[in-house]
Amino acid sequence: MDSQPAAPAAVVETSSDSSVNKMRRRMVWGTVAGSLTVFFLMFVRFFLPRSILEPSSIFRIGSPNDYALGVDTKWQQQYRIWVTRTSDRLFVIYARCTHLGCTPDWKASENKFKCPCHGSGYDSEGINFEGPAPRPMDRAKVTLDAEGQVVVDVGTLYEWPKGEKSEFDDDGAFIRV
Repeated sequence: MDSQPAAPAAVVETSSDSSVNKMRRRMVWGTVAGSLTVFFLMFVRFFLPRSILEPSSIFRIGSPNDYALGVDTKWQQQYRIWVTRTSDRLFVIYARCTHLGCTPDWKASENKFKCPCHGSGYDSEGINFEGPAPRPMDRAKVTLDAEGQVVVDVGTLYEWPKGEKSEFDDDGAFIRV
């Protein structure tokens, strides 16, 4: 058996990595580090409380003398209320239709509130008289503070459920003027 010596393996000399390969490695490691950072931040955010900042449900709207007889729409955009003054009372109607929760419009020329969605109609005191609304609009709690300012609390609403006793004459549903 003739055995020939194995041929020596070819030796390949390598030069230092080119700048292109270094740049590729940096991009890959940068992408990995960025992804891990984003995943870590998402993980930390999961454990932080989620809070919705809502405006206070209790606020001042001025003196009872600031309001003339009838419906005042000054606070409709900011607080979703109408201030109504009659000859002996001042009360606040919460501007929400009792049918589906839309915001009715005050039609001064017709002296009524009219829901644009389904046509419910309410008189100037928020009592329903037409359309699908099942009951009158709710009234917010109103009180006078020590300075004589009207304080409204839309977190406490007075209702008049269909076929039941009205809460509109309860303490807090109106202010005597």
